[in-house]
Amino acid sequence: MGRKRAFPWRWRIAGLLLLAAIAAGGWIWWQAQHWAPERAAFPIQGALIGAIDGQADFRALRAIGADFVYLEGSQGASGRDPAFAANLERTRAAHLKFGVVHAYDPCIPAERQAANFVTIVPRDAELLPPAIDLKKLADKCDDPMRETAVESELTTFLNQVEGHVGKPAVLKLSREFEERYGIAARIERGLWLEEDWMQPDYAGRPWTLWTANSSLRTAASPDALRWVVVQP
Repeated sequence: MGRKRAFPWRWRIAGLLLLAAIAAGGWIWWQAQHWAPERAAFPIQGALIGAIDGQADFRALRAIGADFVYLEGSQGASGRDPAFAANLERTRAAHLKFGVVHAYDPCIPAERQAANFVTIVPRDAELLPPAIDLKKLADKCDDPMRETAVESELTTFLNQVEGHVGKPAVLKLSREFEERYGIAARIERGLWLEEDWMQPDYAGRPWTLWTANSSLRTAASPDALRWVVVQP
C-alpha cells in the first residue's frame, strides 16, 4: 500500500520540477532577448541595421539610448543592401551618428569592391570608420586563393576605401575567418568581434566594437536587432 501511494507524489514532484525547468527556460530566453551590457561599463552603445532587420524606427532607437548605428551598405562588386538608402535618410533625420558596413568577398578583386563602396557612401567628415565584414572564406571561390593573396587583396581594398572616407576602417571579423587567416595579427586595424552575452577573445587582441546581443528586442523595431557596444 505504501509503495502504491508513493507513485502519485513522485509524479507530482516530477511535474513541479518540469514546470520549474520550463519557467527557468522562459526566464533565460526573455533575459537573452532583452539583455544589453551595463551602461556603466560600456557607455557608448548602438545597433547594426540592414534590410534583414525590418523597418527600424531610428528616432525610437535614439530614444532608447542608441548613440550610433552602423548601416549595411555594399556587398562585393555590385551588391547593395536594399534598405540602405532609406535607412541612411532615417538615420540623418534622427541625428544619429552612423557608419557603413561593406560585406567583403575574397573571390572578387579589391578594386571592383572598393568602387562599389565609394559609389554609395558619401564623403562626410562625421562618418564613423567604415566596417569591413569579413565572413566569406576564399576556399569557397571558384579559384581558391592563398592566404597571402587574401591579405594582399584586402589591404588594397582597405587603402582605397580609407582614402575615400578619410579614416581607418574597422575589421568586422567572424570567428571562422579569423581562425582561417589570422588577419587580426597581420593587419593593424580596430576589430569588431561577435559573441552573444560574453566578451569575445578569439582575435588574440582587444576589440573596438562588440556585437553583444545579436537578437535584442527593443521598442525601436518589431524585429530583433543586433546590439553593438564600443570598448571604453
